[in-house]
Amino acid sequence: MEAATKIKPQYSYQPHADAAADVHPAVDAILGANPFVGLDPRQMMGGLGMILMRMASRPDLIAGQAVELTAELMRIIAGASEIEPDKGDRRFADPSWSDNPLYRRWMQAYLAWRASMRKTAVDSSPDWKRTELERFLITLLTEALAPTNTLPGNPAALKRTFETGGVNLARGLRNFLSDLWNNGGMPSQVDKRPFEVGKNIGVSPGAVVHRGELYELIQYGPTTAKVYERPLILVPPQINRFYIMDLAPKRSFTEYAVAHGIQFFTVSWRNPTPANRGWGLNEYVAACKEATEVACEITGSRDCNVLGLCAGGITSSLMLGHLAAAEGRNGRPGVGRVNSATLLVTMLDTSLPSMVGMFTTEELVDAAIRRSADNGVLDGSDMARIFAWLRPNDLVWNYWVNNYLMGNDPAPFDILFWNSDSTNLPAALHAGFLNLMLRNSLTKQGDIEVLGTPIDLRRVDCDMYLLAGTTDHICAWRACYESTRLFGGDIEFVLSSSGHVQSLVNPPGNFKANYFVNPVLEADPDTWLRGATETKGTWWDHWIEWLTKRSGVERSAPETLGSENCPALDAAPGRYVLQH
Repeated sequence: MEAATKIKPQYSYQPHADAAADVHPAVDAILGANPFVGLDPRQMMGGLGMILMRMASRPDLIAGQAVELTAELMRIIAGASEIEPDKGDRRFADPSWSDNPLYRRWMQAYLAWRASMRKTAVDSSPDWKRTELERFLITLLTEALAPTNTLPGNPAALKRTFETGGVNLARGLRNFLSDLWNNGGMPSQVDKRPFEVGKNIGVSPGAVVHRGELYELIQYGPTTAKVYERPLILVPPQINRFYIMDLAPKRSFTEYAVAHGIQFFTVSWRNPTPANRGWGLNEYVAACKEATEVACEITGSRDCNVLGLCAGGITSSLMLGHLAAAEGRNGRPGVGRVNSATLLVTMLDTSLPSMVGMFTTEELVDAAIRRSADNGVLDGSDMARIFAWLRPNDLVWNYWVNNYLMGNDPAPFDILFWNSDSTNLPAALHAGFLNLMLRNSLTKQGDIEVLGTPIDLRRVDCDMYLLAGTTDHICAWRACYESTRLFGGDIEFVLSSSGHVQSLVNPPGNFKANYFVNPVLEADPDTWLRGATETKGTWWDHWIEWLTKRSGVERSAPETLGSENCPALDAAPGRYVLQH
């Protein structure tokens, strides 16, 4: 095999999906890739049963809410109620909900009952995890019983039935049976047929320059005459594919960075099987460490920049802590091999309220660890279904109505395709992540050891760029802000005006995008935000300016990929991303 491969010209192919001028309504609800506890159906039913039993044991509370609800229902019957759906609740967008007296009263009665259930069920416990978990379980019940999920209670579906002579229901039955057979009984969120990884998604040209048991390392071909000497290594989450950062031309973070002279490498994790159940934090941190060494060897740089995404940001932080400890033992302070680090939508402190944190109780974590230990892996498709139920209206019932009542096929959309292309977590890694979250170990000096070294993030003294999203439902931005106090180097915290995944796919030209910056890292995140400056546009532009200042001098771009010691193997996107 040749020691290096000639760089191919850049693809000119344009993707099938619309160029995202309008964001798909489900994108901001996607929770993306995170180590997660989850609930199985028996736990959810048991939790609901306990809540209802506790409600029944409080007759005074039930009686008070019953009086309020009865009074509101009387106003609804009389046409005097002012109850309206929440702003942005698309379920009641059909004009019949406001114009037809029967449907308007039905909607208001449902909304009044839902509000009453929420008030009655949510305990006033000082334990925020219990409160949020109960709120979540009640939400599952109330949203499942929305009238719009039924044919009689959905005027738009009824109109479609009359217009098509029932053809929509026949198509809906076909879609239901297909999902029952092929999608675990969940309504499909995306039409996957137009997409093929390496053909019209994940198409930035490059080559696999290293293949190990856990991962492939991909080097991307330069598109500029000059490149910065210091390479950047992307560490993606282990539960989703890396190409969220390389969706399509003009929407690819990878393409954007390469176009600005960055020598870009990405880790592509292998999809583990039960035989790999023993791969844990040590193995994955060692893989990240090896990836930085390979990238530095190929580029001839003494050090590199690292970008960790979501759960990959947790792994990157552990690697930084290990490097800081190892370098310190050798008498050299700092993290040595890593010059700067970027952490995107990464939550390291799990003490503050968040959607991830509410599931990290001793009981739920123990149950989750036992399940993955029995199976050998945390199944990626099962995890995707659990994620969907965290946002039931956007990610379940919206598609129930579209696919089954309206008889439509789900739309093709690249982000939703990526979201459905999940991978497994080895049992050991799953347990390691969950114990980190339960014990909040990354906030405590030496509470965890990795590769034989105690982890103390305060010893990580490289420059850091931390990004969070204002509407991120899984890694709440205030929880992400706590990371500004965990590291010892200079930190830039940036807040994007989007959700978990939408913050990442944020190319220039998005007129809705904006972000907040404030160099003064206040103790309180809300104080920081009040003093922050809002900038229109994408944080990508802000980040690339920050990164290039930390990427060394410019030099002529290499003509080939790989090196004599690390020859180019397969063309990007490699083999591991295609494994299922």
